[in-house]
Amino acid sequence: MKVFRKIRLSLVFSGKTKSYLVYALGEILLIVIGILIAWKINTLNDKQKNKVVELKIYQTLNEELAANLKLLDSSIISYTESVKIINNTIRSIGLTSEQLTEDIKQEIVNINYKSTQLHNGAINSVNSTNKFEFIESVLLKDLIASYPSELDNFESQENKIKNIIVNRLQPAIESHVSLLDIISERDFEFSRAKAFSQASNYSELLNSREFQNALVDRLLQTENQLVNSESLRAKTKTIAIKLNNELND
Repeated sequence: MKVFRKIRLSLVFSGKTKSYLVYALGEILLIVIGILIAWKINTLNDKQKNKVVELKIYQTLNEELAANLKLLDSSIISYTESVKIINNTIRSIGLTSEQLTEDIKQEIVNINYKSTQLHNGAINSVNSTNKFEFIESVLLKDLIASYPSELDNFESQENKIKNIIVNRLQPAIESHVSLLDIISERDFEFSRAKAFSQASNYSELLNSREFQNALVDRLLQTENQLVNSESLRAKTKTIAIKLNNELND
C-alpha cells in the first residue's frame, strides 16, 4: 500500500494528469479484482460447508429409512399372517364344540398383534428446521416433505387396529374363554387351577355378534394396513434410493 501511495503522490506532483488517471483506474481495477477473488473463495467455502452438511443429513436420513424398511418388512409378514388367522377364525363360525380342535381354539384366542413403531426423528428434524434448505434436489425435497404425513396415516391405522383388539376383541374373548386354558399346559399347578375355573365356551364366543363384528372389523382394518405397509415401504425405498444416488454423486 505504501508503494501505491508513493506512486500516486509522484504522479500528482509531476503534473501528469493523464498518467495519474490511468494509474488510478488500474488501482481501482486491482481492488475490484481482489474483492471478486475473495468473494469467490468465500462462496466456494460456503458451498463446501453446505455440501458437508447436506451429506450428513443424507446419511442420517438413510440410516433411519433403512431401519424403517426392516420394520415394514416385518409388519407386512405380520399383517399377512394376521389376515390368514382371522380368516380361519371366521371360517370356524358355526362349528360344533366337537369340531373345534385345539389348534382352532388357539387361533381364536391368539390376538397375535404387535404395533410397528416406525422411526421419524431424522425426517421430522429436517422438515421442521433449516436443514431442509441444504437439500438441493427438488424431487428429494418433495419426497421428504410428504413422508411425515405417510407415517402419520400409518400410525393412525395402527391405532384403529389396536383399539379394536383392546376394547372389543379382548373383552369378548375374556367373557367367554378362561385364560387358564391358554397356560394350563405349562405347569401341573396351572392345570389343577383350570379344574376350578369356569368352563370356556368357544362356540358361544364364535356365535357372539359382538365378537363377530369386532373380528370382521379387525380383518378389514388389517387388510387396509397391509396395503398401507406395502405402499409405505415402496415410498420409503424410493427415498432411500434417491438418497443413495445423492450420496454417491
